[in-house]
Amino acid sequence: LGAAGITTREACGNSVRNVTGCPYAGVCPCETFDVTPYARALMYFLLGHPDAQDFGRKFKPAFSGCADQACGLAYMHDLGVIAVTQVVDGKTQRGFKLLVGGGLGAVPRQARVLTEFAPVGELLPLAQAICRIFGRYGEKKNRAQARVKFLVDKWGIEKFREEVFAERAKLRDDPRWTEYLAAAELEAETPLRPGAELPATPAGASEALRHWLKSNVKPQRQKGYYTATVALPLGDITADQLRQLADIVRRFTKGTLRTTVEQNFVIRWVSGADILPLFAALEAADLHEAGAGNILDIVACPGTDTCKLGISSSRGLAGELRSRLAAKSFQMDQAIQDLHIKISGCFNSCGQHHICDLGFYGSSRTVNGIKVPHFQVVVGGQWENNGGAYGLPIVAVPSKRIPEVVDRITEFFLKNRQKDENFHNFIKRVGKGPVRKLLDPLAENLPTPGQEPGLYTDWGDPRQYSIGDIGKGECAGEVITRYQFETTAAERMIFEAQLLLEKGETQKAGEDAYKGMIRGAKALVQMQYDDVGNDPAEIVAEFTERFHDSGLFADPSVGAAKFATYLFDAHAAAGAGKKFTADLAHQQITEAQLFIDAVHSCHNRLRSEPAVKV
Repeated sequence: LGAAGITTREACGNSVRNVTGCPYAGVCPCETFDVTPYARALMYFLLGHPDAQDFGRKFKPAFSGCADQACGLAYMHDLGVIAVTQVVDGKTQRGFKLLVGGGLGAVPRQARVLTEFAPVGELLPLAQAICRIFGRYGEKKNRAQARVKFLVDKWGIEKFREEVFAERAKLRDDPRWTEYLAAAELEAETPLRPGAELPATPAGASEALRHWLKSNVKPQRQKGYYTATVALPLGDITADQLRQLADIVRRFTKGTLRTTVEQNFVIRWVSGADILPLFAALEAADLHEAGAGNILDIVACPGTDTCKLGISSSRGLAGELRSRLAAKSFQMDQAIQDLHIKISGCFNSCGQHHICDLGFYGSSRTVNGIKVPHFQVVVGGQWENNGGAYGLPIVAVPSKRIPEVVDRITEFFLKNRQKDENFHNFIKRVGKGPVRKLLDPLAENLPTPGQEPGLYTDWGDPRQYSIGDIGKGECAGEVITRYQFETTAAERMIFEAQLLLEKGETQKAGEDAYKGMIRGAKALVQMQYDDVGNDPAEIVAEFTERFHDSGLFADPSVGAAKFATYLFDAHAAAGAGKKFTADLAHQQITEAQLFIDAVHSCHNRLRSEPAVKV
């Protein structure tokens, strides 16, 4: 690997991870300037740097050449770097807008602005100062709280900014600050062949070629050159295909290939004259899939295939959705083609379900006494503007009904959208209430296994949960009925908190999300203690003793122990009269839904045992 210029050092662990950036950097028509050399300089500078070795957890930087596209998704990273310019004494000066404290995971945070403009020469020293502050003050013992976003939460962005710039002022001059930049800026990509305009699509061209030209080929800012995206369904490619792709890239370019955050490859600097031969070569390698960057380009994490945290089959669902959508893609309205779908097998956002039009993450529910794979439906996210908005879950639907969820939502969007209105703005305008109303019939009053056996299996797994999963004991039926009543009410309260947030009633939204958590905790407590009342302090005390301290709630397979802290923190904050901003209310709603999902997980584990009444 070293001989090929590749290192695995700091690819994992509590370190600065791989520095990422926009795959179109340097060739994008709308970029401010090429961020590639600066990303490369930061990577070399921080790799093995002594000030980046004492973190509690990982630190992920990302670069974007512009603000309004998805590009590097700067707002979801620990350090986001966006190219900007300003005029100083009549001269245009390059610099960066620096963002800190972003991240997805179970409870996502959008990065905050550290500075609107940092000159190019300040990029490396400011990054070093941020690493020093993170290493010194970031959480070390509790890994669940050990990312930069939690330190920014704890201090607030104003104090974090003050500490970083104070640390920057203390740093000794380092010649590498300029040496790495100078070396990186000397590197430049060049084409293999002269540029040429893209030829007209030949008469009789296949639908596959026409669709590929429309969705996978983009003009570069350099006249006569184009990028071509190699779309990989589910991100999969074989070793033989990789070797063929390497040969293809050498044939048409000087090796200018980049990976993308959507699990694809982008071939850069292809002459327009070579686009049709390139397609033929990709077709021969079975790498000619169309639909890059649109609704067919579904991103999914490994889910239950290989991940120990997987709850529902994210890859199985992604494959099914892609197959169904591809069958009608040629007739699909452009507004639907432009949607983004992302799927995670659990609440952790490895599939980036928070920042897309239609997001799904795996969960489970007990239906008719049997555990059934579900997905939470997430809407309100935004892929553009570097991951500009994070969505929220609105309802859990059985996994096998998610294709119908997609059909209902897209039909509703087409029927009710205004001219040129994208999906994100559409959801902001109509609100989540009408969408939830569309989906409620898919989530409620589910048939028995005898009536619809497929509902009780997951995608790609024909096994059905056995009747032995039904809870035993004289009072099991009664407990399950009451449990379902309480948790349904809890989830309804949390969803209504979202509607309050949409209306700008942030304080009540945060308070109602807390009340939903209390209702969910009560549902569990009642499995053991009939006489619990409605006093939040009593419910929290009983939950703490019976489920948290006893270890019943701490399912290591889903990391549920940390979700108990969401309840405890919300309860303490309620007692202290916490004031909610929109961001804080959004966070509390997310934590409330995750707590309810953990409640369901705990109930599913315990339901096969007789209820113990005290």
